[in-house]
Amino acid sequence: MKHQLFALDLILVCLSCGASALDTSVPAAPQSSPPANFTGPGAERINGATSLSKTRRRRYISQNDMLAILDYHNKVRGKVFPPASNMEYMVWDETLAKTAEDWAHACLWEHGPSHLLRFLGQNLSVRTGRYRSILQLVKPWYDEVKDYSFPYPRDCNPRCPLRCYGPMCTHYTQMVWATSNKVGCAIHTCYNMNVWGSVWKRATYLVCNYSPKGNWIGEAPYKVGVPCSACPPSYGGSCSNNMCFPALKTNYLHWFK
Repeated sequence: MKHQLFALDLILVCLSCGASALDTSVPAAPQSSPPANFTGPGAERINGATSLSKTRRRRYISQNDMLAILDYHNKVRGKVFPPASNMEYMVWDETLAKTAEDWAHACLWEHGPSHLLRFLGQNLSVRTGRYRSILQLVKPWYDEVKDYSFPYPRDCNPRCPLRCYGPMCTHYTQMVWATSNKVGCAIHTCYNMNVWGSVWKRATYLVCNYSPKGNWIGEAPYKVGVPCSACPPSYGGSCSNNMCFPALKTNYLHWFK
């Protein structure tokens, strides 16, 4: 009975893809060249974000949840310590949200699908019981900062295998990976979801996909220095809240119009 009561309000996070994963995937090799950005068919790019035509537009997550997740990521990215010189402002990408929605509906407590993980980073979170905010599933990723020492893990082990009981940190590093400037997430209620051998009757499953992927073994998540002093030329020298900001300011809320 005590075990059942505990499971009613349990939250788990799965290691972000790239460096390692909570499932049986292995750490990524050192990156020799930037991986290709994944963009699905039938999409058009708008200032770093992807928007489907209005006739095909569909929401994979609520407006409030999308804004909360995106704003929280940028808040964390703009306040990293030591400060980052090349941190890029993160925007919402609808194609990533669609890939996240497809995987969330599979209700599998593992990273995937494998053919996309060559190009995408991924953070997973699942919980049971009621919750007041979507950030209750996102903040545990950031909380790993306490076990991380820039530029490489100190107490956490990025190669931690399935069901490892040691500290994790690769959710956090994916959140603050400077060049991972696009995110798309989906949330889904899974019935009878198998989580490490236990069946959760009603699980809230959050999947966030990132592009370009981060967590490359042997690389730091960002460069240290004066904020925005090492921004890519494509940003035109524009800086906002310590992040390289797109020179052409577009409102990502166009997705909801």
